[in-house]
Amino acid sequence: MFVSMRPFLTLLLLPLVLSSADSTAEEWTRFRGPNGSGISTATGIPVTWTEKDYQWKIDLPVQGSSSPVLWGGRIFLTGDDAGNGQRSILGIDADSGRIQWRHDYSFEDHYLHRDNDFASGTPCVDEDGVIVVWSTPEQLLMIALSLDGQEQWRRDLGPYKGLHGSSSSPIIADGLVVLANDQMDPKRFSFYLPEDTNMDPGKSFLIALDRKTGETRWKVDRKSELAGYATPCIRRVGDRAEAIFTSTVHGITAVDLQTGGISWEIDQLWDNRTVSSPQLYRELVFGSFGQGLSGQRLVAVRPGPAGSARGELVYDVTKSVPLVPSFVVKDGLLFLWTDSGVVTCLDAETGKVHWRERVDGDFYSSPLWIEGRLYGISKRGEVVVLAASREFAELGRVNLGEKTFATPAVSDGVMYLRTQARLYALGKAKE
Repeated sequence: MFVSMRPFLTLLLLPLVLSSADSTAEEWTRFRGPNGSGISTATGIPVTWTEKDYQWKIDLPVQGSSSPVLWGGRIFLTGDDAGNGQRSILGIDADSGRIQWRHDYSFEDHYLHRDNDFASGTPCVDEDGVIVVWSTPEQLLMIALSLDGQEQWRRDLGPYKGLHGSSSSPIIADGLVVLANDQMDPKRFSFYLPEDTNMDPGKSFLIALDRKTGETRWKVDRKSELAGYATPCIRRVGDRAEAIFTSTVHGITAVDLQTGGISWEIDQLWDNRTVSSPQLYRELVFGSFGQGLSGQRLVAVRPGPAGSARGELVYDVTKSVPLVPSFVVKDGLLFLWTDSGVVTCLDAETGKVHWRERVDGDFYSSPLWIEGRLYGISKRGEVVVLAASREFAELGRVNLGEKTFATPAVSDGVMYLRTQARLYALGKAKE
């Protein structure tokens, strides 16, 4: 009698598969973690806490609002010392908070929005090292360093024009470093600018560089109008992968990750800047735009087939839309956390509102989903914890006591919270 060994092999291999999946999930490689979703599989992060619950906390030698990223038990973080014209990237031991290495780069002072800084873009990281992007009006610079801080390559991608400065966060996917570089057309803001300002528009483009060498693999030229700050995500359809971008002029654009060809686009929806990063849920893609201190419109789009000209608008939201904080989509629910502290829970597939509540505070940090809860941090450093469910419930508040614009990172069961001048480790690492 023949007995198939497949079930037994499956049982034998399952722990290895799960172990591999867990290992990957424990890394926090880009802005807002896995594919920019803001969703963590961590357990045991507390709802409320006190000083004694931190594993460690350190004073940082630089200030800033970029978010931490992690790989292999090491944190990578950027910041600046604006008074001395210097910005830095730090390699920090995740177990102790000890700074293992630091590299400083000088820059020329230039105009920024009052809440921006000179190193606000979040790095990205993988097993080969960390990538950081910084700008001045004369230069958009990408630098690749190894995990122990040795420079591997750098690329000057040309001048950067943005009324408020830049905040470009790269991502790594399928052997590529992908960056959205949407710059401004000064003519739109001529009434703000000195008469001798160069009125030529900035050169906007999407670009993918070879992860190992920094050589350009593809580049998509874009029209320029308003500088964009949204970080792309990756949509996988069968054996294809698309990078999803949002911008003022082009709306939502899907680019074939390997060729740089436009897969589809929906471009009639936007008339102001994009800051919140796009999100995915099943077949839907979410994007938004806004102006001033608030969002104006969020759209849910059903992508077109590869090679089609357009996607399909499924629904839109025009009330209580965030400008800066990115969204969370989990378990069929879409959570919008606005800059002014209004949080909305909607059905992700239909846009139906389950609840909308004001939690008070002003927010730049994007919320995270951890173990059925939402963690949002106000500009003044108050962590607000809500139930991520169809019924509103506030679960706790903790004051970090300092201005906070950064979004936390979560790795190996620990949440790393970055204020302007400090870094905290909260939670218990896995044994």
